[in-house]
Amino acid sequence: MKILVACEYSGTVRDAFIMAGHDAISCDVLPTDSPGPHYQGNVMDMLQYKWDMIIAHPPCTYLTNSGVCWLSKDASRWPKLFDGADFFKLFLDVDCEKVCVENPIPHKYAVRLIGGKYTQLVQPWMFGHPESKATCFWLKGLPRLHPTKNVKEEFDSLPKNKQQRLHYLPPGPDRAKLRSKTFTGIAEAMAQQWGNLLA
Repeated sequence: MKILVACEYSGTVRDAFIMAGHDAISCDVLPTDSPGPHYQGNVMDMLQYKWDMIIAHPPCTYLTNSGVCWLSKDASRWPKLFDGADFFKLFLDVDCEKVCVENPIPHKYAVRLIGGKYTQLVQPWMFGHPESKATCFWLKGLPRLHPTKNVKEEFDSLPKNKQQRLHYLPPGPDRAKLRSKTFTGIAEAMAQQWGNLLA
């Protein structure tokens, strides 16, 4: 039950799988925020090994729909978009039977370059967090996640700045980290539902 969590420095998904009894390691160019098995370096070093499951969180800066308007304003972003799509596809094409690649909603150019739309879209409020953050999964050999604790009613009762807490975070050195971190409820659902497939 060897699981690689690629492009993760928070340790959230890695630790959820470890808590579920699996042998999981995270990998990123940054050091881990949480003590645990972590390889700091090039993910290509890790992809040469055999894994039972790979969950990848490739950078979304040039792929996400929220940033598509910048493509018409800054021509230098186009080569970075192509590089980002190639890196994303690296995980879709990896030699592993069970793969999840996670990203926000992509723009139309990214979808064309990646080669297909996402398999599933989830929200934190489906997994116990009364917040909004559309998260897409491209799945290979894995079923869609089932919601574990739907708190949509609580979510709907909150003001917009609470519903979209991550969107309203003030500028700062940790803003990008906070916005990219996987919600624990989603990580635990991955470990429980997909981890059972490896048992």
